Amino acid sequence: GYCGTTQEYCSDPDCQFQFGTCDSSHTPAGPSTLNDPRPLVGSVTYDDDIYSCVKNKVVALTYDDGPYLYTNQLLDILKSYGFHATFFMTGNNLGKGPIDETAPYPTIIKRMIAEGHQVASHTWSHYSLSEIPSDLRKQQMVKNERAIANIIGKYPTYMRPPYSQCDAGSGCWADMKALGYHRVYFDLDTQDYLNPLPSTIQNSKDIVKQILGTPGATDYLSIQHDIVEQSVKNFSASYFDLIKSKGWKGVTAGECLGDAPANWYRTPGGGSSQATSRPTSAPSSTSSSTTTTSSTTSTAAVGTLVQAPALNRE
Repeated sequence: GYCGTTQEYCSDPDCQFQFGTCDSSHTPAGPSTLNDPRPLVGSVTYDDDIYSCVKNKVVALTYDDGPYLYTNQLLDILKSYGFHATFFMTGNNLGKGPIDETAPYPTIIKRMIAEGHQVASHTWSHYSLSEIPSDLRKQQMVKNERAIANIIGKYPTYMRPPYSQCDAGSGCWADMKALGYHRVYFDLDTQDYLNPLPSTIQNSKDIVKQILGTPGATDYLSIQHDIVEQSVKNFSASYFDLIKSKGWKGVTAGECLGDAPANWYRTPGGGSSQATSRPTSAPSSTSSSTTTTSSTTSTAAVGTLVQAPALNRE
């Protein structure tokens, strides 16, 4: 079998958690949030998968798998354009250490909040939520909640399933609704994870140029990865220039969905943070049409704060 006790074997999401200790085995300090009250507030659907925005002339900029080596530089670039983004964060995988205990992640996450970005969940250790049992699935969410709350005093109501895998048949839909999460996907895949090299990132630039030029398009919900160096350092400014040239702006997923910022988070033990009431009939901004499809991502494998090689993840 494939067994060992070094970082190569124990870093998630590839660690065999059934047979030993993995990144995911660690539990953040503080009371579990599992039994927190979770009222379903606001007008954004908790029942359907979300693929598109309701606002016009916006691109919802979303980033998976961080925070990482390049996230601070991405925040600098976003700030220079006056754009905001949603960061779907993993809590403890890739051997990077728990985000609430390992520098510089707490500082980076606090900066996100201070500069108007949205913090969201991509689970604790990036397991496929459709392929694990309900108790482990919930732990993947509440451990990330606790770690995020340890940093910013609240935890998110928005999540993106790793590998885009969270189906009704596995019970994942029911579990996410019970935990009070919006399941957010995308309708513009930049494919930065498939083009992580200086020699290939032009492919991502070509993709977004073509898609943003689509006649009649009014908005997009985009996916990138702040663990991909070329996506941050080479691609982002080019992408943002295209958005700006259309007279559009880059916004958070919550803003593109018309959701009040108070609904984006809950406080430990207390439900939603200054949440707005939920109407009886809630509008949904869902779609099954994605501009490009995504089932993989790039990631890091060994050590803390090392450059991420390309692997098959999302």
